[in-house]
Amino acid sequence: LIDLLAKNPALLESPDAIKAIEIVAYEPAYGIIGNPAKKDPKTRQSADHSMAYIVATVLRKAIESKGKLSFEGAAHDAAWKSLMLSPYDYATTKDAIFHPTARALMDKIAFSHGGPEYDAKYPDGIPTSIKITDASGATHDSGLVMYPGGHARNGTADLEGILQHKFALLGGLALADPAPAIDALTALPSAGAEGVQSLYEFEITERDDFEG
Repeated sequence: LIDLLAKNPALLESPDAIKAIEIVAYEPAYGIIGNPAKKDPKTRQSADHSMAYIVATVLRKAIESKGKLSFEGAAHDAAWKSLMLSPYDYATTKDAIFHPTARALMDKIAFSHGGPEYDAKYPDGIPTSIKITDASGATHDSGLVMYPGGHARNGTADLEGILQHKFALLGGLALADPAPAIDALTALPSAGAEGVQSLYEFEITERDDFEG
C-alpha cells in the first residue's frame, strides 16, 4: 500500500480520488483478517484483525497528512513510521473505529483469496497484493508481494529503525520518556542480575481514559 501511494501521490488528494480497492491474500490470512464480518468492526479486537479496517485507516491517515508524508528511500521508511497504527487508532470512538472517512474507504474494499498460487508461497512469505482503482478508472497494481516492510526476510526496509519507532510509539503510551525503559529492555541479553532486578523500575504516567 505504501509503495503504491509513493508511486501515485494523486491517490491522496481526497477519499474521492479512490474508486475501488482490491486485496488478494493467502489462507489463513484471508479467512481471518478478510472475513466479511470484519468489514464492520465495532471493537478493538475485531478492528485489529480486519484487513479492510487497517488499510482504510492507513489510507485515511495518509490522506489527512495533506502532502506532508515523506516517501524518500527505496522502502519509504519515513512514511512507514508516520502511518504506523497505534492503540489509539483502534479506539471505539468517532475518531478511530467509526471515523466516517475510514468507513467510506472500507466500503470500497474487496478482499479475495488468491487460491493455490498464493497459498503455495506461504509460509515462506506472506503473499499479498493490492490494486487501487482511481476516480478516472486507472488501476494501480502492487503485484504480488512476498516480504513487505516488517517481514524478517525483507531486505529493503530499515527493520531495526521501524522496530525502535514502534517501541517508542507504544512505550510513550505509558511513560513520559520511554527511552530509558526501551534501552534497558533492549540490553536484556547482556544484563546482569542487578539489571534484571531493576528492569521494570519506571514510573507509569497516568493518561485520560483510553476510550475517550
